[in-house]
Amino acid sequence: MVCSTAHAQQPWTADQCMQYAVIHNHDVRLLHLNIEDYKAERTSAVGTFLPAVEGSVGAQYNFGRAINPETNTYTNVSTFSNSYGLGASLPVFEGFRRYNNLLAAKANLLMGKSRLEAQKDATAQRVLETYVLALYHKGCIDIAAQKRTESEMLLHQTQVMAEVGQKGEADVALMRATYAADDFELTRQQGLYDQAMLTLKQLMNFPIGDTLRITAPEDVTADLSAADATALYEQARHYNPDIRGAEYSLLSARYAYRSSRGALLPSLSVGAGVSTSFFKQLHAPHSASFKDQLRNNAGQYLYATLSIPLFNRLSTLANVRRQRNNVRRAEEELAYRHSELQRLIYETITDQENSRKETEKMRAKVESDSIASRLTVRKYEEGLASAVEVQTQAVVLIQSKAQLLQCQLTHLYKTRMLNYYKGIPLWTE
Repeated sequence: MVCSTAHAQQPWTADQCMQYAVIHNHDVRLLHLNIEDYKAERTSAVGTFLPAVEGSVGAQYNFGRAINPETNTYTNVSTFSNSYGLGASLPVFEGFRRYNNLLAAKANLLMGKSRLEAQKDATAQRVLETYVLALYHKGCIDIAAQKRTESEMLLHQTQVMAEVGQKGEADVALMRATYAADDFELTRQQGLYDQAMLTLKQLMNFPIGDTLRITAPEDVTADLSAADATALYEQARHYNPDIRGAEYSLLSARYAYRSSRGALLPSLSVGAGVSTSFFKQLHAPHSASFKDQLRNNAGQYLYATLSIPLFNRLSTLANVRRQRNNVRRAEEELAYRHSELQRLIYETITDQENSRKETEKMRAKVESDSIASRLTVRKYEEGLASAVEVQTQAVVLIQSKAQLLQCQLTHLYKTRMLNYYKGIPLWTE
């Protein structure tokens, strides 16, 4: 508990939040259970290649008219009999259905693992996106707090100047309204930050009541341009978990289709077993002993069964068509995943480059707006500018700072995503 408390007091980085999320997220945990189901399905498919062994024990009490198994004649004497049997059967040929089902089960297991990795990456991506959003609102809180402090100082200065007759009551009222607006904006940004942190905790499955502090992520770089998009797609398509999951899903659908067609072929199975029985007429003075009857009535048998499908009300053909449609759906899903990955890579490269350019331009704009805001305040102090001009220029400056922060965080997020498509994982074990 001491270690947990000490760890909670330290700011969490984006990597730490993503690592925590991929372990505790509910969707990720549910996919772990799906993998266990796929493993059980594979075990069941392997078991179909083993013989089926069955043992049986039966007991029967007859009263009234019945057949005497010793004389094979009718009798009215009450009798008791029981039987014992042990048999084994093994399918020899069934249209390669067992083999295809085993291959489909293995493909499903690989598909489940790929989908688990894709869910982990998707969870990490959503956590990173929410983390960046929370950082934006946290930065806006700092900007709004600084603006409110400046408005408070300017309001106090205006009140002093009004007392000596340099400013009027209208100027004081405008400055008081500006301070109230800045105080409201600070409260609004604090609410947006709290909401973003609540969403982040939900994605991480982090205890809602515990404190979670975040810190700015480390800067990352990527040497990519629009000309690299095609090569990056060709590289990413080989290890992207969504693509791999769709490929394994298509493979499983093809094996299931082959298995369904195997039901149209004849099947052959063989079996063997032993059986024995015991019979006793109740109230009869003499009867063979239980041991002797088990030995004398024991028998062995072998059998072979050839089953030829002739007509089963078209259910087999309907199943074949359904499995064929599943193959077509899997092919379409794989094609969609490829096109979606290509679109995401092109979109991310474009957004990353645009955010980089916007950051450079907004940095220059913030510098210009800062100078203009300071000059306007100075002119206001000298009586050469009105309070409305001061308020207008202050709003322009705070909007520029917020846009600069947004461009910087967007560039950071898009760069991280580009590195992910390049092969650098979003999170580490």
